[in-house]
Amino acid sequence: MIVVTGGAGFIGSNLHAALVRAGQETVVVDWLGREGKWRNLASAPPARLVAPEDLDAFLATRPPVEMIFHLGAISETTATDGDLVWATNVELPLKLWHWAAANGARMVYASSAATYGNGAAGFEDGMEHLERLHPLNLYGWSKLAFDRAVARLLAAGGPRPAQWAGLKFFNVYGPNEYHKGPMVSVIKVKHDEIVAGQAPRLFRSDRPDVADGEQKRDFIWVGDVVDVMLWLLETPAACGLFNVGTGRARSYRDLARAVCAAAGAEDRVEFIDMPAKLRGQYQSFTQAPMARLRAAGYARPFTPLEEGVRHYVQDFLRKPDPYL
Repeated sequence: MIVVTGGAGFIGSNLHAALVRAGQETVVVDWLGREGKWRNLASAPPARLVAPEDLDAFLATRPPVEMIFHLGAISETTATDGDLVWATNVELPLKLWHWAAANGARMVYASSAATYGNGAAGFEDGMEHLERLHPLNLYGWSKLAFDRAVARLLAAGGPRPAQWAGLKFFNVYGPNEYHKGPMVSVIKVKHDEIVAGQAPRLFRSDRPDVADGEQKRDFIWVGDVVDVMLWLLETPAACGLFNVGTGRARSYRDLARAVCAAAGAEDRVEFIDMPAKLRGQYQSFTQAPMARLRAAGYARPFTPLEEGVRHYVQDFLRKPDPYL
């Protein structure tokens, strides 16, 4: 049995669908709500759907769980409720960590590139780099807090799951993100602007050393993220804190150009001021060093930005049913 928390969300539903295709019995822990998130599971209903408030009761039955993929979180970079974020992003995964350790299960959890802050301390993964990181927002801080909690447990010889891995996801894009509101990927936002007859809009830079549109991120296709997690399921000896990106930063101008090409639209952009709430909290550059994951044995190539954007736009966003 495989448990996927956040399994009706973006990355979770993509992973869940892949697990179902592989013949795995899955338990999804999530709320479906009233925003149509059920459509993320429509093509691959789980064996069981557990509401997050019922998770303790479910685990108390000691189900035969092989792996927990813990992807559920409050992921909004503009979140402000510190108590709720701490309970969800730190206390809950700690509870799952101890349960997995006590019950012989494995655990893969979602960390985030938001832990790297403005990148001044670099983007090297691994527990030895955690103390020098300074996230820019509450979400990134909470993810770093859990990484540090894991590091302390390991250093003290505390309980650990049979296999553990933390994945620092960079900028993931792809189908089934449509419920995310303002946290939806830039690719989806730019495509919607083109469909509405507008030029794709990009934020002006808030840094004098970065030109407008030249802010860069490591954008990664969701299928590549799923492949990494499936590889971990197949590779029980692989443990550690790993970056999950492509290893190549690309500019927002490159991204807008790729969306225009995929949509058959004129290559043009409009620059707008960055919202005040993002100034000083905006990552102008992220790029994932991938040596640690490669050294652990992961060998598959990552999808180039133009190929991933074309696939997303033409095979999902332009279809009557854009879901996986």
